[in-house]
Amino acid sequence: MQKQRGIGLIAFSILILILIAFIGLGIYLVKLDNIVRKKFDGQRWDIPAKVYARPLELYAQSDSNKTDIIAELRLLGYQSANSYNKSGTFEDKGQQLFIHTRGFDFGDSTEPERVIELNFSANQQINNIRTTQPSTTGVLRLEPLLIGGIYPQHNEDRVLIKLQNVPQPLLDALIATEDRDFYQHYGISLRGTARAILSNITGGKRQGGSTLTQQLVKNFFLTPERTYKRKANEALMAILVELHYSKNEILESYLNEVNLGQNGNYSVNGYGLAAQFYFGQPLRELNTSQLAFLVGLVNGPSYYNPWKNPDRAIQRRNVVLHNMLETGKLSQEEYQREKARPLGVMNKPGLTAVRFPDFMDLVRRQLKQEYQESDLENQGLRIFTTLDPVAQTRIQNSFNSTVNQLIKRNPRTLENLQGAVIVSHPENGEIIAALGSTGNFTGFNRVIDAKRQVGSLLKPVVYMQALQSGRYNWASPIQDSAITITAPGQKAWTPKNYSGNEHGIIPMQTALANSFNLATVRLGWEAGMPTFINNLKRLGVPEQIPDYPSALLGAVNLAPIDILRVYQNFATGGFNYPVRTIRSVVDANGHLLQRYSLQVQNTIDPSTAYLVNYGLQQVMSAGTGRAAYSGLPRNLNLAGKSGTTNDARDSWFAGYSGNYLAVVWLGEDNNKPIGLTGSTGALPVWTNVMKQLKNTPNDMPIPDTVQWQWIDSASGLLSATNCSGALYIPLSINNIPRQATACALPYYQVEPSSADVSNDSEQSTPDTIEHWIRDSDSNSSQANQPDIISQGGYNAQ
Repeated sequence: MQKQRGIGLIAFSILILILIAFIGLGIYLVKLDNIVRKKFDGQRWDIPAKVYARPLELYAQSDSNKTDIIAELRLLGYQSANSYNKSGTFEDKGQQLFIHTRGFDFGDSTEPERVIELNFSANQQINNIRTTQPSTTGVLRLEPLLIGGIYPQHNEDRVLIKLQNVPQPLLDALIATEDRDFYQHYGISLRGTARAILSNITGGKRQGGSTLTQQLVKNFFLTPERTYKRKANEALMAILVELHYSKNEILESYLNEVNLGQNGNYSVNGYGLAAQFYFGQPLRELNTSQLAFLVGLVNGPSYYNPWKNPDRAIQRRNVVLHNMLETGKLSQEEYQREKARPLGVMNKPGLTAVRFPDFMDLVRRQLKQEYQESDLENQGLRIFTTLDPVAQTRIQNSFNSTVNQLIKRNPRTLENLQGAVIVSHPENGEIIAALGSTGNFTGFNRVIDAKRQVGSLLKPVVYMQALQSGRYNWASPIQDSAITITAPGQKAWTPKNYSGNEHGIIPMQTALANSFNLATVRLGWEAGMPTFINNLKRLGVPEQIPDYPSALLGAVNLAPIDILRVYQNFATGGFNYPVRTIRSVVDANGHLLQRYSLQVQNTIDPSTAYLVNYGLQQVMSAGTGRAAYSGLPRNLNLAGKSGTTNDARDSWFAGYSGNYLAVVWLGEDNNKPIGLTGSTGALPVWTNVMKQLKNTPNDMPIPDTVQWQWIDSASGLLSATNCSGALYIPLSINNIPRQATACALPYYQVEPSSADVSNDSEQSTPDTIEHWIRDSDSNSSQANQPDIISQGGYNAQ
């Protein structure tokens, strides 16, 4: 009896223990279930913001020629083919170009997949377009180039794909290789698990035995450690996933989660991104052999890396193709054809963390002023920028080539030469290209971070002030002679010309064109430092400007982007558009969050702006920038200015055509002398940069308040084409002289006296009015001349 009680007590205890175990298991399962559902029902992935270049717009008579269009297509990964029967292909037929586009959702509008036929004229310009899907706007857009992303802290990257958009051969290859019973099991495969356990226990080849669901659970929730506890958790969570979610949901999650490679510090997750990384094409454009290769990577992306281990990669791909043959997804003929294909991967990874790092850095800095970092890292925003990828690529190549040529001429001095280039459309402030180094991007972006003295680049501001005063025009005689300035509380300063020489009395346009320091300092000091500083602020300089007189010659630390802001005022005829790299931002659902509309501020009187533009054109035609015309057409009427700092530590050039503004800086980060002036260093780089662009002439419209006149450079009086010392220049109508030189007087009509008005039969001596003449001799025979009836009465060519 007592024995039976003991057995009963043991049985009861065991029952209690089993009950407790079941309760504990139940609690544990509830905990696991909460983890599973929280992940699957919430935001499954942190989706980085994707940053795109501007889309190429196609329309009749656009400035995009055939060469540019094909270059853009190749950057986008389009394939040249004898037919264009699938998206991402094009066919070149000489004067015709057929493009089968991929389509793209811009958020506020969608470009459908379509076939475009472009017909070109003899000069390769578009003269006619036909398309299978017409556009209501008359403009067709290619999809924009993906140039980078803003990634989460765990450095994962992916491009989400929907199951219905996944090619069937990929699904066939995946299931045939990784989980043939996927649609029959409930999360785990007992047979596969038993086989793996037996192989591992007996010391055979280690096997996983995991289903696709288990692989997904491991990637989503668990660590890669090989323990029985982790394996048990994996199995339980796989069953829970199968209870709550459909096979298609599980498969779609797997396709987006699986790790398929490493791109520097960023893991390549999901097949959508892997297609771009290995082949530079969207997933749906890959052939069966390429899809099989991607499936084979699941077993070890590093081990089967096609660039490091191409033979292994081919063997693994062939295993996947054979699995498809075994499961009836490929015929013998198809298997042999796909097996014979080369891997077909790109020469190097098709994606990098940042494609154009200096430009991307500018984008990030603008975004950080307006968005939380977490939103940029995980909300799947799409940022559409102003970058022209074809121009950026060509400018990079041109910049590196020209800088390397400079280094070869003097390798000892220029071994560590660095530089920066920034290019914009001045009429809207859009930056189309930016380059901040001659090597790899280190985080120090010289376009915006290199605050260096700018030398003569600020001289146009001094001459602008002189023109604004009404006391000077471009023909005004000014002194280029020694001067010593003693500012209150500062040491005496005696500037010198770069050549060390003085040039005496010269026309004002000659002083700017040849960048004479002494004449500039005299003009600037006459206006005063407060005027100079206030003008720089008005033109967009954000930095604190020192009030010492050497600032007139550019002893001010500014970055290339600051100079771009200043010169945009000159290039636009006196208007300032904020420089920008972003056009719009769209959220993951396609909703437009922000569109950056044009903002404009009038900063210079139109007549003064036109006059400054003329002065900068003289720099290019007859001054320190004239070498640019050895490589660029003279009909572009370029405007610009060189800049050189003390001991030739910095070489600058800023200039513009009718539609592009570019700023170039060269120097060393350690501020050592480089022996290059603005004309011998930055100007050749600038010239070659501008040669990469489709420039229009700088033909700034003449304001109603400006007239062109012949002016005597010695006296400042009206002159004529055949008179000695005459310069044909634009002037504000408020500042046109009312007197002419003796040589020019016959060309003008003289205002009659009051006596002449009452007596038409006789002509009297005209009135004479004292007129102030700058620097003229009071005894000069030209000091008192008759007033001219019409200030624009003589318009000699």
